Amino acid sequence: MIFFFKKQSNNFKAITAMLLAVFCVTIMSVQAKLIGIEFNAVQITFARAIVVLILLMPLIYKLGGLDFLKTKKPFLHFFRGLAGLIGNVMFFLAYQRLPVADVTVISQAVPIFSCILAIIFLGETIGWRRWTAITIGFLGVIIAINPSVNIAVASLYALGGTLMWSSTIIFLRLLGSTEHPVKTVFYFMLVSVLITSIFQPFLWKEPSFEVILLIIGIGVAAFLTQLLMTYALQKAPASIVSPFNYTGIIWAIIFDYIIWNAHPMFATIFGGIIITISGIYIFKREAKIKSIK
Repeated sequence: MIFFFKKQSNNFKAITAMLLAVFCVTIMSVQAKLIGIEFNAVQITFARAIVVLILLMPLIYKLGGLDFLKTKKPFLHFFRGLAGLIGNVMFFLAYQRLPVADVTVISQAVPIFSCILAIIFLGETIGWRRWTAITIGFLGVIIAINPSVNIAVASLYALGGTLMWSSTIIFLRLLGSTEHPVKTVFYFMLVSVLITSIFQPFLWKEPSFEVILLIIGIGVAAFLTQLLMTYALQKAPASIVSPFNYTGIIWAIIFDYIIWNAHPMFATIFGGIIITISGIYIFKREAKIKSIK
């Protein structure tokens, strides 16, 4: 199997890694939902970050230890970590209260938000084609949230988490190629632990053995996601691998049905299709513009 994989093209390896990364994200989401609302999302985020930090230690040691962790961009790492932390808490709050598929569909709006943030903070210019895709994508988000019924607060958590996730992409672009992905993940998790530890004396609840296993599983899934996505983006351009992120919707629907016997509403599916088409177009359009430049 390993020999077969080594013989394949870089694009094949990258797409495979992205598909596995998306599956890991779904597994992480399912485990967060299984923990339930009785455990605070800040506590889950705190515990997850500790697990990821422990898993990172051998990699950091291999890459040079403390010398490897030196950085000239501490403030960017801090704000990237803060945005990621807030996003994680919001997503966990959403996953605890909504079907996994609903949150996954809303989260697919990341490229749409990222385009808007790139205009505001990076001064990028966007042509009418991408503006059209952004507008249509927002329409898909509105349909998925389904304002014709009472909008659940959890849907707003998912939307806020998506916005935070999009902002981390802007910070990662500012960090640029000078910062190793492992270093970036380390500071993200370090910021998460330091900030969330402040709240633990007030909200900590002793977890059962089953919950401990689920939290460890969340940390392992998050760790594998980071490694697989990094590998995918090293092997092929984002325009090739990023569209496969939308396979998360399929996995989410499958797990919702198997575990909770939940079926997605028509509005969720229809909105997800619109968001997916808009997002893929944005990825492809950005790739074409970069190739011209």
